[in-house]
Amino acid sequence: MFLNNIKEFWVKKIVKKKLLNVNHLATNSVITKVGLIIDETYFFDKKELLNQLINNGLFLDNISVIVFRNVIKKNDNLEFPSFSYHDISWSGLINNKEVIDFIETEFDLLISYYDIEKAGLMQVTNLSKARFKVGFSTIDKRINHFMIDTNAENHEIFVTELIKYLKILNKI
Repeated sequence: MFLNNIKEFWVKKIVKKKLLNVNHLATNSVITKVGLIIDETYFFDKKELLNQLINNGLFLDNISVIVFRNVIKKNDNLEFPSFSYHDISWSGLINNKEVIDFIETEFDLLISYYDIEKAGLMQVTNLSKARFKVGFSTIDKRINHFMIDTNAENHEIFVTELIKYLKILNKI
């Protein structure tokens, strides 16, 4: 536990240093492929969040989900690909193939569904090749193109605001 806290601090320092050189080049393309990063430490309603996104015009086949957990036990039943601190090295490199594939996928929209800064989540969001990144306003402002001011427990408000602004921006 203590080592995870030190690793969290160290990797967060690396991510923040990389954010100094971020180039935000959002495109005007229509959204078809969506990536969703969820912090399962504080948010457990993954299915409800997915259903809301589907009910607002996104297709389930076009949504890829990856979940962060503080610790993954061997006997845990995982319904989505997951990663933890164990999959991140001290230098911020990702060791999990599913996460690397997620990062390398060129999503039209990446939803970073976490409202507490954790180094692993920020690293995956930062490294992602997504064209348009959306997240919460409590996270470092340099990591996302668009931020919504609410908390993770209010997924109805988040999705409503997200869809409203995506329509204004002619993304859907």
